[in-house]
Order: sequence, then structure tokens, then C-alpha cells
Amino acid sequence: MPEPQIRIRLATPADEPALSRLDHDTWSYGHAVTPRPGPDDPFFRENATPDDHLVAELDGRLMGYVRLGFPTPLASNAHVRQIRGLAVDGAARGKGVGRALVRAAVERARALGARRLTLRVLGHNTAARALYAAEGFVVEGVQPEEFLLDGRYVDDVAMGQSLV
Repeated sequence: MPEPQIRIRLATPADEPALSRLDHDTWSYGHAVTPRPGPDDPFFRENATPDDHLVAELDGRLMGYVRLGFPTPLASNAHVRQIRGLAVDGAARGKGVGRALVRAAVERARALGARRLTLRVLGHNTAARALYAAEGFVVEGVQPEEFLLDGRYVDDVAMGQSLV
């Protein structure tokens, strides 16, 4: 049986319904600090446009996304990009979609002229932390018990890598 083909591309406005559903369906306190989005909530926003998203298609179906943005609006750190969201459909987990999205985010950030790529991940999200570490991200700081999620205090872990 042939390996599934993963295709990474920039998002388009037409992807919004599928991305909204994916965000709703994959939401959990395992990786999210914001309330669960509704299945019909707008996905794209002023600070998260289609150009800020790479999507993964597996055998022609949209199965994941990664969102890139700036960590702050300050000109003094405009050389840094940040992974501000990553989601993979449950049916595509373990098939390399998350890894392909992270690698594409690194390349996209580099192509946009970024010198660094950073992210924040919840301390208990060991699968995501392992993926990021395997792709060259290192822990740069920990904010202990930064979030209270579902009755538990959870660490916020800052990770990053140089792109130069």
C-alpha cells in the first residue's frame, strides 16, 4: 500500500470552514488555554489571515494547520516569528502531518526573513514538546503554573530555535 501523500500549502479563504471545524474538533485543555471555539466560529482574523497559515492535505483532504505570527507588535522583535497554533486531525495523527507542518513553518519563517522561531507549549503536552525538540527547538524558559486549566495548574514552556 502506498504511503499517504502530505502536501503543505498556504491557506486560502476557501479553507475557513474546514479549519474552523478542525479547530473545534481538535480542541482540548491538553494544548489550549482559550475557550473551545464553536464549529462555525470564524477562523481567520485580522491578526491571523490565510497568509499566516500553512495547511496540510493528506491524500487531498485538509488534515492540519500551523499558524505563524509575531510574538509582539514591537518593531524591535520583528525578526522573530512564532508558532501560534498547530492542529492535526485525529485521523492523521502518527502519519507525519504534525512534523511536516513544523518543518514547513521553519522554512516559511526563514523565507520571511526571520532570524528566530519561537513557540509556547503547555508543560503537560509531552507529545508536542517531543516533536518540537526533535525538530530543533530547545526549552528557553518555563513559567510554572501559569494557567489554571480544567482544575489543574499547568506550566507554560517557551521553546525556540535560531534560523541563521
